[in-house]
Amino acid sequence: MRPSPYNASVNLRHPLWSVAALLLAGSAGAILWWRHPPLATGDWATGPPPHPWAAWQRQERVWAQTGGPGIAYAYRPLEEISRELAVAVVVGEDLGFFSHSGVDPRAIWEAVRQWFGGRRLRGASTLSQQLARILFLSNDRTLARKVREARLAWWLDRELGKRRVLELYLNVVEFGPGVYGAEAAARRYYGCGAHQLDATRAAGLAAAIPSPAVDNPATRSPRWRAREEIIAGRMTRVAWLWELLAAKGAGRLVKSGEPH
Repeated sequence: MRPSPYNASVNLRHPLWSVAALLLAGSAGAILWWRHPPLATGDWATGPPPHPWAAWQRQERVWAQTGGPGIAYAYRPLEEISRELAVAVVVGEDLGFFSHSGVDPRAIWEAVRQWFGGRRLRGASTLSQQLARILFLSNDRTLARKVREARLAWWLDRELGKRRVLELYLNVVEFGPGVYGAEAAARRYYGCGAHQLDATRAAGLAAAIPSPAVDNPATRSPRWRAREEIIAGRMTRVAWLWELLAAKGAGRLVKSGEPH
């Protein structure tokens, strides 16, 4: 008589069971690590972010050796930054900003593929991921940093919300060598405040974000001019975004040619 398969004993020492146990434990640990708050929410909920943040510190270390001009920075709440700049930055850097949870799974998967393929990791970060990197992380292009970046981005979106993430981003992103945030950039390049940036100037600032040291309104490099034109064109095709940002309390609209 053949023994019933339901009465057969399970050999828990089989190597496959060990692998399964390790995977299960690792998955549980990863979930707990991902969901555990990496920062205290209260420090980031309102007002200027605690600084100097990571990118600021890196810039200061470089200039301590080379004798740079110093950091330009002034905080402004979202309602004091023109809606044009908010639109320009979103269409230039992360058009899906208001629909994702801080992380683009496709970009993370591509980063994993690049890492396993022995290739250098490339960008494709959301605004939230960029904010996490600016505030907390190094510029190392490693998978470990990419995972930390994704975790922090998810936390920022969940705990602070889209409006606050956008407000922080517009205040800490670099628009030129040592020029951090919308107010400092508006003053440096256009002689106006962040609330006075019209669509043309907003597109010019947003075009500087990918490589601010060499492509910005002062250098007017070919890459910067091409990107400025692309962003300006996109800004005319996202009526839904203008309405959404108005609802989020982004600053007033600025008429082109308005006196400063």
